[in-house]
Amino acid sequence: MVKHIILWKLRSELTAEEKQEKALAIKQGLEGLKGQVPGLLEIHVQIDGRLESSNADLMLDSTMESPAALKGYAQHPAHLAVANGIVRPNTEQRMCLDFEIFE
Repeated sequence: MVKHIILWKLRSELTAEEKQEKALAIKQGLEGLKGQVPGLLEIHVQIDGRLESSNADLMLDSTMESPAALKGYAQHPAHLAVANGIVRPNTEQRMCLDFEIFE
């Protein structure tokens, strides 16, 4: 299995209300991919409960069946629609960590 973790910083020009709105839309869009993308086992977007020490606004925590499933996810039309439609237009920084899980 593969973990795919992403941290985003929302665009600084957004108001606090807009950031909350956009974060929820990103969460709904990405979590809605479960069942649509082959090999996507789990997906969760964390938007609530941030501590003051945080320097990211939201986090994607997802699990894929394999490295090939991660590649498929990256190119899947449903994922691209969410990424290009709501994520990229509203974020200014992205950090990603992908790693294999051996059980």
